[in-house]
Amino acid sequence: MTPFAALHHRPGRPLLLPNAWDHASAVALAAQGHPAIGTTSLGVAAVAGLPDGAAATRAETVRLARRLGRRGFLLSVDVESGFSDDPDEVAELAMELASAGAVGINLEDGRTDGTLTASARHAAKVAAVKAAVPELFVNARTDAYWCGRDAPEAEALRRLDAYQQAGADGVFVPGLADPAVIGRLVGAVAVPLNILWTPGGPGLAELAALGVARVSLGSLLYRAALAAAVATAAAVAAGEPVGPVPGYAEVQALSGS
Repeated sequence: MTPFAALHHRPGRPLLLPNAWDHASAVALAAQGHPAIGTTSLGVAAVAGLPDGAAATRAETVRLARRLGRRGFLLSVDVESGFSDDPDEVAELAMELASAGAVGINLEDGRTDGTLTASARHAAKVAAVKAAVPELFVNARTDAYWCGRDAPEAEALRRLDAYQQAGADGVFVPGLADPAVIGRLVGAVAVPLNILWTPGGPGLAELAALGVARVSLGSLLYRAALAAAVATAAAVAAGEPVGPVPGYAEVQALSGS
């Protein structure tokens, strides 16, 4: 078991995975003691002025992975749906990311038009990645709860079973916040379950008690940073005090980390 995989197998201690969008955010989060950092596809896309989930940011994603892959923390990369419907091309991407130092990827079955990729196709991507890079932790994500399915729990279970049978090391169900359903999914899958933290949903302690192995923050931190930037500009314009922020030298030091 790799060190990253081991972080998903600590009963009662889920891996809290913060998601960064650039070098500074990743290094700053790692400095707070997080052993593993994920990337957020929305943040990476927004920084580049490109749409998320549209297979438009392959180059930016690889570039960031090369920058972060060997910085002293474990890196998991959000690759949307692999930037391709061809399993072999997704496997090539996985090899490229692994060579850059990534230890995991997050691979989703949601499509830009709000539908889901056929489960067999997504399972084929998972299998291709595991065949090409066996040591890479594949977190197979289903967007069953984000795509308006009439019976999302049943759809999620069907897909999670297909993905773990294909070799996924973990499975991810964003949009799910019902503790009862989370508990049932934990009991139904044989690999670690990842849940996206959401405001108003279960907290870290409750998710731990339910048996969740990994809790991701997704694009939350990037969106919070945008909100803070806008609020700070508004405070200056209104003559109001500005809260504490990192100093120039502190941020400059991150570039050498």
